[in-house]
Amino acid sequence: MNYRSPPLTHGIAVLIVACLPLVACDKAPSSTSAAPLPEVAVFTVEPQAISLSTELPGRTAAYLVAEVRPQVGGILLQRQFHEGSQVKAGQALYQVDPAPYRATLARAEASLEAARLLAERYEKLIQTHAISQQQYDDARSQFLQAKAAAESARIDFGYTRITAPISGRIGRSSVTQGALVTANQANALATVQQLDPIYVDIVQPSSSLLQLKEDLANGRVKSAGKGQAEIRLTLENGRAYPLLGKLQFSEVSVNESTGAVTLRAVFPNPEGILLPGMFVRAQLQEGVREQALLVPQRGVTRDSQGRAVALVLDAKDTVQQLPLTTERSVDDQWLVRDGLKAGDRVVIDGLQRVQPGMQVRVVPATAAGASASPVVGQSAMVQANK
Repeated sequence: MNYRSPPLTHGIAVLIVACLPLVACDKAPSSTSAAPLPEVAVFTVEPQAISLSTELPGRTAAYLVAEVRPQVGGILLQRQFHEGSQVKAGQALYQVDPAPYRATLARAEASLEAARLLAERYEKLIQTHAISQQQYDDARSQFLQAKAAAESARIDFGYTRITAPISGRIGRSSVTQGALVTANQANALATVQQLDPIYVDIVQPSSSLLQLKEDLANGRVKSAGKGQAEIRLTLENGRAYPLLGKLQFSEVSVNESTGAVTLRAVFPNPEGILLPGMFVRAQLQEGVREQALLVPQRGVTRDSQGRAVALVLDAKDTVQQLPLTTERSVDDQWLVRDGLKAGDRVVIDGLQRVQPGMQVRVVPATAAGASASPVVGQSAMVQANK
């Protein structure tokens, strides 16, 4: 039996078809072997002039305080004001029984009239030498004493009407109608406080004051001029007080127990919003930093030792970690003293996806933020599948 081998061309074709899947399998992984560079958004550091301010705690205090006390004794017949109301200087507040003082004044005026008449007669007699000079001098002295006694009685009679020493808001009354009061007693009948304007006493650490003076001397901070004395307030409920205050003076000595100095500011208070004893926070203008370097707070992290660090890109878009020295927060940014220079590019978005030494691709901040969510979701899905 004759045997015929298959054509050679047919075997080659079968071999090529069999290898096609293997070639496809070899090429498929190569298309995904090159991972894309992680995307980050950066903030370019640029020097700028900023106005520095310090927020300090403070307490309000009345501008004027006057305690109402009787200057003569007696029974109170009337209380002539409403507690908590506004009173004016000289307004009648209480009425002490004036009857005894009216009688004393009448006797004093009668004695004064008799002494005046006697002095006038003696003045005529001394001209004719009918009396001695001593008699005339005694009559003249009695007249002057009677005049002083009458004036004293008139003053005491006027003190039976107790008036407001200053204009302001009067507090509660410590006595009622029918109470017995005495001259210059220890307990005040009421207290009047002037609340417009009003004081705000602010406590500042002496170390902060020394640092400010050093910055001014070194030129890091320039005086803000007239605006330096302006102070803003934040109330206890977190709302800003609408009116500005003026710094009046600062203590010349440091409190030994607290290490702080007291600054006193004056604020207008036409609506009576500020009351004595309220806790407030004051924003005190310090000066202007001409070449300030600010970095968004989300671009500054902490290392294992708690030091501030930032991820910065070099010319080849490679991540470098730099230690920073920050002074304070300014809104949502950090004021950097050392560690950065003008032109540095600080990573602010995509920090979780990069490490020092990695090369990255810079994208706008919104794009970096948008690409962060899919990456996190994909990682979570991969972990779930595992």
